[in-house]
Amino acid sequence: MNPIFADIPTTIFETMSRLAIQHQAINLGQGFPDDPGPEDVRRAAAEAVLTGWNQYPPMMGLPELRQAVAAHYRRFHALDLDWEREVMITSGATEALAGSLLALIEPGDEVVLFQPMYDAYLPLVKRAGGVPKFVTLRPPHWRIDEAALKAAFSPKTKAVIFNNPLNPTATVFPREDLELLGRYLEKHNAIAICDEVWEHVLFDDLRHEPLIGLPGLRERCVKIGSAGKIFSLTGWKVGFVCAAPAIMKVLAKAHQFITFTTPPNLQTAVAYGLGKTDDYFLGMRRDLQAARDRFAAGLTQAGLTVLPSRATYFLNIDLSPLANNIDDAAWCTRLVEEAKVAAIPVSAFYAADHVRSVARFCFAKSTDKLDGAVARIADFVKHG
Repeated sequence: MNPIFADIPTTIFETMSRLAIQHQAINLGQGFPDDPGPEDVRRAAAEAVLTGWNQYPPMMGLPELRQAVAAHYRRFHALDLDWEREVMITSGATEALAGSLLALIEPGDEVVLFQPMYDAYLPLVKRAGGVPKFVTLRPPHWRIDEAALKAAFSPKTKAVIFNNPLNPTATVFPREDLELLGRYLEKHNAIAICDEVWEHVLFDDLRHEPLIGLPGLRERCVKIGSAGKIFSLTGWKVGFVCAAPAIMKVLAKAHQFITFTTPPNLQTAVAYGLGKTDDYFLGMRRDLQAARDRFAAGLTQAGLTVLPSRATYFLNIDLSPLANNIDDAAWCTRLVEEAKVAAIPVSAFYAADHVRSVARFCFAKSTDKLDGAVARIADFVKHG
């Protein structure tokens, strides 16, 4: 067996979900919404599977969806993309990440990773033969430190995986941090694989700024988006990849030999959805922001220190005021066993130099579920 996968321990997500079932807990660890997604988009998929094409679609994706992606990013991010040469559809963002790494790095190339990080990054980098180099981000602001960036980059740096907005911290990197990273990409002739799946799930009137749109970075970025996050349809696994033609040519070859294509009815429905009016996108953010605010207020009233959540489905709490040297994994285990609420310890998103005092909750849940969780957590904190 390949040790990269064979030796991976049980993930924290599987562990906490198992404990949630065992203790009949409210599961706020799972990162998907209770909302079923927009009915018109789901109906478009159903109609397409009945009346549309169900054989292999083009390897790069249906032209109508690739055109819709280009138009969508022109509309929201002022990007001028050639849909024929710079846009590709994948079976989710994780496939896009895997394909990008297989296409862009060779064994021994170094890849810079910002931690805390999505759990797929490290095994995918290793399986592609890359050597991970970590930049550690710390609460409460999770900003990029130039000294750490300088230490991570070297003449062997080939790529960077950059998640913005960032899961699990629920932060949005400011322009200053984007420009800093851009300077290091140019200095070291590296490519940024930009995981931007949360680009529409932003709050407080923030607007997403894609790294590929910054001056001088068009030829140094792979932009990855996700219909699952945009439409709260996480099971659909429809991803978008945008890159300059010279990069896309190689990315397409990797995609060809991984999944080759993505269900055509879902592509048709996503093409329709990307053209929805601003009311949908603003309404989605408004509803999630209201859930965030309600949950944050409840946790604050319970005596917990809530960290800012500017994007994603997630909200974090700083556990360090509760006790010296508190361990987030132990706290989350007690929470699910005793209070019957499941959360995720953020230390699980680090590979080294762990921060062990932050717990993550998913607030993209029903009001009843959030209120019930707050009541249980408040009692746990009071008596814990």
